[in-house]
Amino acid sequence: MLFNSYIFIFAFLPLCVLGFYLIKKYNVEAAKIWLIAFSLWFYGYFNLYYLAIMVGSVGLNYCFYRMFERVNKKKALLAVSVTANLAVLFYFKYFDFFIENINLVFSKSFALRHILLPLGISFFTFQQISFLHDAYDGKVKDVRFTDYALFITFFPQLIAGPIVTADEMLPQFKNIGGSKFDPERFAGGVFVFVMGLAKKVIIADTFGKAVDFGYENIATVTALEAVLVVLFYTLQLYFDFSGYCDMAIGIGRLLGFEIAINFNSPYKACNIIDFWKRWHITLSRFFTRNIYIPLGGNRKGNFRMYLNLFIVFFLSGVWHGAGWNFILWGCMHGMLYVITRAWQKIRKSDKQSDIAVIKAVKTILTFVFVAVAWVFFRAATVGEAIELLTRITSNTWTVGTQMAELFNLGEFWYVLKILHISELAFGKYIIMAVFTVICSLMVFFAPNVHQLQAKMKFGTIHAIICGVVFIWCVVSLSGVGTFLYFNF
Repeated sequence: MLFNSYIFIFAFLPLCVLGFYLIKKYNVEAAKIWLIAFSLWFYGYFNLYYLAIMVGSVGLNYCFYRMFERVNKKKALLAVSVTANLAVLFYFKYFDFFIENINLVFSKSFALRHILLPLGISFFTFQQISFLHDAYDGKVKDVRFTDYALFITFFPQLIAGPIVTADEMLPQFKNIGGSKFDPERFAGGVFVFVMGLAKKVIIADTFGKAVDFGYENIATVTALEAVLVVLFYTLQLYFDFSGYCDMAIGIGRLLGFEIAINFNSPYKACNIIDFWKRWHITLSRFFTRNIYIPLGGNRKGNFRMYLNLFIVFFLSGVWHGAGWNFILWGCMHGMLYVITRAWQKIRKSDKQSDIAVIKAVKTILTFVFVAVAWVFFRAATVGEAIELLTRITSNTWTVGTQMAELFNLGEFWYVLKILHISELAFGKYIIMAVFTVICSLMVFFAPNVHQLQAKMKFGTIHAIICGVVFIWCVVSLSGVGTFLYFNF
């Protein structure tokens, strides 16, 4: 089930929220089971096969957790439990990729299994590994099955994160009976959800049409169109993924829970280290806690620190997808991250960074690097990515009407017709240009949704704005598109 679908917005979510508040007045445990049931419905709506895998994974990992309370060789149990989780993830996500490369290197012809990838398996697998690591450290104790099941299956963050931790969510689940309905938090949840929905439906999906067109026609796109495709995907991915996380956080607040913020205006970053403090924050936290620190972090000298950092980004690339393009993407970020970290250690004091012009240049350069790296993230193969980037070197700096018309949404085009602008020679390009400029200004200069929500006191004007944006989104749902990070 998608957040941006009629069944979710007008049936699933109202029933879930209303039932939860009614039931928890009488029985807290029943309210948890209510949320678990709705979470299973949410996940099983995609495919019952997915549901069986996820339920089996939850049951197995809870058994591992209980075993930590009974065995003395906890390190061996941690190794076994983490290996079991990674083995499941490897089979569903990487088995065919592994066989393809075996066939290529050794000239074999082993048959591929074309395994169906369960949605969100990377997210709920990592979340459970994090929980097992906490259990090994003794940070979680006496966790009931209902709390654990709700922690893993909680539908707002089940499919694409944020990757929450036990210390964030379990105390909130245990306190369900003691928490009261908070109108201010509920209103804030509505605002964040609607803004996230707008980011996905109105912005990301619009850019997505042009991006799909560009990648489907790489051989014929002009240099300017190739540049725009790179820019459009950079904006699409941010608005799509951050929009999903905003909706997840908004839904959590509707139910009285706080879910970790996953994005903090990442394209405002002035270097790659700053970028990864702002982008997919909970994934960076997971790798830091469960990979970087266990490898030794920065405790074993500079060389080991740089190696550990590079390993983290290499694994991040592997986690994102079974393909050399993802691995290359991870290595690109890892190399720049290590170089930046080394430079910062050499220049411990960089007063120039406080100069606005210098900071702006660094921000633009970071954005350009991230945008180019995203090409390898989006392309089906490394070759396809290189082909698109090569098109930028051609001499045809024009944009065809086919790409421009993809931005001519009905509501915008109607305004241009009223103003008699649509019939001008450049009329077809106006919406694309204005839309791109406004969205670019938003990511570089505007406060993000959470900054806005933190400062405002929800009132009549905010309610009207939310209502108008919500109606606009609902009208646009006919062209509903899945979230990009469902693929990872």
